[in-house]
Amino acid sequence: MTDLSIYLSCESDTVTLARQVAEAARKGDIIGLTGNLGAGKTAFARAFIQARTGIDEVPSPTFTLVQVYDRDTGSPSIWHMDLYRLEPGADVEELGIEDAMADGILLVEWPDRLDSATLENWVEITLSLADDPSARTVSIGAHGDLARAFHGRIAKATAA
Repeated sequence: MTDLSIYLSCESDTVTLARQVAEAARKGDIIGLTGNLGAGKTAFARAFIQARTGIDEVPSPTFTLVQVYDRDTGSPSIWHMDLYRLEPGADVEELGIEDAMADGILLVEWPDRLDSATLENWVEITLSLADDPSARTVSIGAHGDLARAFHGRIAKATAA
């Protein structure tokens, strides 16, 4: 399966993409957001969470490391993790990552801080700065057999 490549001309395009990915996400899906500082990972995560929950106030978990969003609507909870402050390979068990992977949708900024065994099946969304300061390029790839179905749902949602 090939990576999806998408050009986002402005932040509203990022919001649209995040909503499409949110619509395609199911319980147990893991989304890793990669890219340099300022590439739009948190903006993407915020739009994703708002689309799934309807919650307007979505703070970045840079200092708390994890925020859990659950609207009691029968939808899976969303676990938003920002692991920027962790050392690569740090023990993340106390963050509840196993619960998140079993019962919710896991949205991880800086997934490179996790060990490869934790991220066995995940979709990687890489945001990169483009020539225009308000534009981004996005690459979406699947890691592992289970993530391929999610990747396919994203490809279908973004093609519409």
